[in-house]
Amino acid sequence: MATLARPRTQPAAARPAPDHAQDHAPDRARDPGTPPPGNPPGKRLPRLRHLGPNWYAMVMGTAIVATAGAGIPFDLPGLRAGSIVVWALSAVALAVLLTARAGHWRYHSDQARAHLHDPAMAPFYGCVAMALLAVGSATLAVGHEVLGQRAAVLVDAVLFGAGTLLGLLVAVAMLYLLVVRHRPGPAEISPVWLLPVVPPMVSAASGPSLLPYLPAGQGRAALLFGCYGLFGLSLLASLTLLPLIFGRLVHHGPLPLALTPSLFLVLGPLGQSTTAAGRLADVAHGAVSAPYARALGGFAVLYGVPVMGFALLWLALATALVVQAWRRGMRFTMAWWAFTFPVGTCITGAEGLAGRTGLVALEWLALGLYALLVTAWAVAAWCTLRGLLAGALPAASPAPAPATARTT
Repeated sequence: MATLARPRTQPAAARPAPDHAQDHAPDRARDPGTPPPGNPPGKRLPRLRHLGPNWYAMVMGTAIVATAGAGIPFDLPGLRAGSIVVWALSAVALAVLLTARAGHWRYHSDQARAHLHDPAMAPFYGCVAMALLAVGSATLAVGHEVLGQRAAVLVDAVLFGAGTLLGLLVAVAMLYLLVVRHRPGPAEISPVWLLPVVPPMVSAASGPSLLPYLPAGQGRAALLFGCYGLFGLSLLASLTLLPLIFGRLVHHGPLPLALTPSLFLVLGPLGQSTTAAGRLADVAHGAVSAPYARALGGFAVLYGVPVMGFALLWLALATALVVQAWRRGMRFTMAWWAFTFPVGTCITGAEGLAGRTGLVALEWLALGLYALLVTAWAVAAWCTLRGLLAGALPAASPAPAPATARTT
């Protein structure tokens, strides 16, 4: 799903202290996790200081290119090989990022805790779980051609288990912090709020690929219905947030420029739920009796087609607002990775509907969205690499600024 800068308005109690204030604060008793004076924060590996959990969106956006490419219903030259290369990049990026984030917590624990208590950054901990799940799915979809089927299943199972448990923890913890500590105002509502509640839906879409490798009987049924439980958890939580997000746009106007790409995050629960419904129906025949399997297949179509229609409506609206923001001066930030993973979920959803309904129009929709995904991924990857090589990334979030008045 994606990354973004700090919102323009933010409750004073939720704002972390500036770096210089944290690095030289005399009252260490208030911060028991601060390194001792001999190793002050920011003095070791300074490039990692501003490496937040939002960087996992880069891994998600890369892995979904491979997974979506594996399901494209057209025989395109180089597509399979390209998907394998992109999967390998996502796996390497995940390993590097996990190591770098461990260094961030080790040497910049004050900043890490500031991220956790920052309502603009904390929701991105949902990206950690989704990165694990996305790489696991891509490994089983295309990585088995390199690793072998058995190793790919093992990797996917480990990442699925870790990502699912972490996703559930993040969903509960972030919603708790949102209510108890962050308490954002109406003007601060953002699509970023969806990030903590979408990981269970990613698990629901990832679990079906592992179901055929379980012995028939209780194991398969438990995984199937467990994934449906995750589906419902994420869907209902998303449905409570989507009206707030749209209401914020209607009553307060467009988002700040740096936040505008986050509008694409709304596509995440829409496309991922369509994908999950289709994939769960595909494996239901091996886990439940025939009447239930047929009913689940019908539900996948009856649910997926209307939701895909709304996803296309939101895609058009979000694109129009992004074009407006670009004309007003929006430039590259890590928020641009929001253009990748959410679009990828719509592709996998369209692929599943095409296979179930036989509609050629859905196949062409998946192909058109995939072209958009590859373009967005290439731009975001190039700009990120250029920023890393130039030393401009990772960068601190911009300082909060007064909210702009709505345009007329």
